[in-house]
Amino acid sequence: MISPVVELADDRVARRGLRLFLKRDDLIHPELPGNKWRKLKLNIAPARESGTVLTFGGAYSNHVRATAAAGKIYGFATIGVIRGEEHLPLNDSLAYAERMGMRLTYLDRAAYRRKHEPGVVEALHRKWGDFYLLPEGGSNALAVKGCEELGGEVPGYDVVCCPCGTGGTLAGLAAGLGSDQRAIGFSVLQGDFLDGEVERLQRETYGERRGAWRVEGGFHFGGYAKRTPDLDGFIDDFAERHGIVLDRIYTAKMMFGVLALADRGEFPAGARILAVITG
Repeated sequence: MISPVVELADDRVARRGLRLFLKRDDLIHPELPGNKWRKLKLNIAPARESGTVLTFGGAYSNHVRATAAAGKIYGFATIGVIRGEEHLPLNDSLAYAERMGMRLTYLDRAAYRRKHEPGVVEALHRKWGDFYLLPEGGSNALAVKGCEELGGEVPGYDVVCCPCGTGGTLAGLAAGLGSDQRAIGFSVLQGDFLDGEVERLQRETYGERRGAWRVEGGFHFGGYAKRTPDLDGFIDDFAERHGIVLDRIYTAKMMFGVLALADRGEFPAGARILAVITG
């Protein structure tokens, strides 16, 4: 399924001589929307072959939620390793994952930072047995290849934007774009490590850096899942203007950033800008 593209009538870009489009990847699948489906689709075959997937995420992780749903739909067991301590009752995201059959376990934040070290992974194998390891956010080489298809679906746009958490979507999107296109990933995290992570994922997948892309780090609003009155006000205003409710963790930060860059003159007059609503 190819998600629809709609043009957004917004005076904030029109007065700059720009055209703004949204790619509604959030409409791809009711349980596996947007980049979650694109990242998971090529991982499903090895997951089913293994029989069990173990993955990582925070307490509000959309990736954990989507992995649990994929296991239910495609017939493999799922284990979610959650950052921090258990809090009961479970929040909506973790309660949903548990209803889908995911077994939840927890790592304190110090251990979680070392989650991909051999000793931590070996301890997880001792506890849970054999499993197919899916990184946090689902970002591995197969995920990047899945997101590459997104780049191939969007010819004719000068700049393609996406939110950026673990880097997999941007790595694949940029690789799939044409030579006359560029990508901007809007980081939802503090710090400047995502540039290196996107390049690492591209080299792991393709053996080289691909495409014209950059990470924009100025619109994280304090870090992952952080919010401010300005961001909340922007979400409310966007919904009133366009009838679309942006999620505050990812797409709201991207759209705020796109409009801010447009106002600063980042994009040349006449540019066609596409923002991916990742779901």
